[in-house]
Amino acid sequence: MIQLGLIGSGISRSSAPRLHRFLGELCGVEVDYQRIDSAEIPEFDFVAALHRCVEAGYRGVNVTHPFKERVRPLVNVTNSSVSRIGAINTVTFDTACWQGNNTDFSGFAKAFRHRFAGATPGRVLMIGAGGVGKAMAFALGELGAEEVMIFDIASAQSNRLVSVLKTAGIHATAVREADLKDAIRSADGLVNGTPIGMWQHPGNPFPEDAMGGQRWAFDAVYTPLETEFLKCAKAGSLEIMSGYDLFLFQGFDAFTIFTGIEVDPASAMAKFPPPEQNPPPQT
Repeated sequence: MIQLGLIGSGISRSSAPRLHRFLGELCGVEVDYQRIDSAEIPEFDFVAALHRCVEAGYRGVNVTHPFKERVRPLVNVTNSSVSRIGAINTVTFDTACWQGNNTDFSGFAKAFRHRFAGATPGRVLMIGAGGVGKAMAFALGELGAEEVMIFDIASAQSNRLVSVLKTAGIHATAVREADLKDAIRSADGLVNGTPIGMWQHPGNPFPEDAMGGQRWAFDAVYTPLETEFLKCAKAGSLEIMSGYDLFLFQGFDAFTIFTGIEVDPASAMAKFPPPEQNPPPQT
């Protein structure tokens, strides 16, 4: 049996255990995947929890909010882009030196290629420069985006991300609020990297009067599957990639890292049902 887990806060409704157990059945291996919810453990110690996983024989763990950046100094990272992102969501314990990876980064790129086969991102306007935004921005660079334009209500955060992207050779610019609508209108792709649109945070982070005429849209939110942003994008005839696509492809990559088994995305996606759309927190 392969023992895996997810460490994070408020993860009691995460679909990750269901996905990894399903992938184990699909690939003929027995997988036990447990949630380790810091919100439910008094005086939770993150580093101690990792060591307990090793002692219990875990092959590895996924790591989510608020520990993705905290785990970075504890692991070895071989991918230069992941190292620059500075956030880790997949840790393996099968060597003396723990290995870290970011499958939000790799999963976004693979999901994009799956949904928009043969296309490149063009000019992209992304709202949100937090942890998942960093991973998506680097993935957009790897996909050959002409320019990654970034807006965040915390302008210092978007400026920092742009600086890191430029250091990596990615053409990136920070967008001021006064210029946001013009930047949206000039974009080929629109990306929501904020929580706006979730059940707990309804709404559309993009001003609707600036939408239309773009080519594609992606929303990191997948509860609900069809957000207000994606509804508006569909009404404007944009092609859609959903947050559920990212959830699946980052999970496929994590499963391969943990087990060494390649997942056939088409087969897995055809057989794995989407979650019930009650209002759970997403991870």
